[in-house]
Amino acid sequence: MAVLLGALPVQASAGSWQHEQGTLTLEDTPKRVVTLNWAATEALLLLGVTPVGVADRDGYKVWVKEPALPEDVANIGTRVAPSLEAIAQLKPDLIVTSSEMAPAAELLQRIAPTYVASVYKDGTRPYEKASDMLTTLGEILARESRAEAVLEDIEHTLETQRQRLEEAGLTDRPVTLVNFLDDRHVRIYAPNGLFQHALDALGLGNAWPHRGSYWGFSVVGLEDIAPYQNSRMVVISPTLPGLADALASSPFWTYLPSVRREQVYQIEPVWPFGGVYPVKRLAILLTDSLLSGGSDNVR
Repeated sequence: MAVLLGALPVQASAGSWQHEQGTLTLEDTPKRVVTLNWAATEALLLLGVTPVGVADRDGYKVWVKEPALPEDVANIGTRVAPSLEAIAQLKPDLIVTSSEMAPAAELLQRIAPTYVASVYKDGTRPYEKASDMLTTLGEILARESRAEAVLEDIEHTLETQRQRLEEAGLTDRPVTLVNFLDDRHVRIYAPNGLFQHALDALGLGNAWPHRGSYWGFSVVGLEDIAPYQNSRMVVISPTLPGLADALASSPFWTYLPSVRREQVYQIEPVWPFGGVYPVKRLAILLTDSLLSGGSDNVR
């Protein structure tokens, strides 16, 4: 009997998973997956699965960068208004989206089984939600061990970067993490955002104490940062053309304590609304930048 059973073909069964819009039930492991947000795109790439189509493909390469997206992946429109026709033409067997696209979930379901998972929701911890999403997608795509390895690698990286900072004596002063919107206003990352997980793991304080939106940020004027005199400023690229010249003549900038101490650090883009990987990317870039020393300039 054992020989006969061993000779029978095995039908893969992915099972059922609860999600924000109901239950996803699959008979086979998906092969053709479309992702409608960058956190989901990132998660698939980390699992070693290249999506057949993504939303805002070209923007991913500017703002997210890592893990790298292959050139031949199809673009299916924007993240806020993807093309249902373009999605259908790709003949996916799984669509991954988030609650921002909830009104379209029924339409998407007509094209292919749809999994709805949101990293950013009021009252949640983004890194934990992103970890859960990665783990669940690992199960759905039969990549459980890969998901586990990714999370272990991130924790190892965080510990390594923390050791580097501690050995250099650079964990004694908090940081402010910002993106410039113009020469007067920044998006500042709050303690309830994704980046806080990286700061905590690195042993760095977040100088900005106020809770932000459920996306984990607030928009403030440069003058609002001035009271936090002990902080170092970390500017996340990209910045607007001509910003450096505008800041050079701006009293709102030149009188900031971190600027006067030449403790301004500019790093490459890190997507603040992604999954687990931006935490690793930020930890490495931030540690390297702090070890290299700051300036009073923004490029």
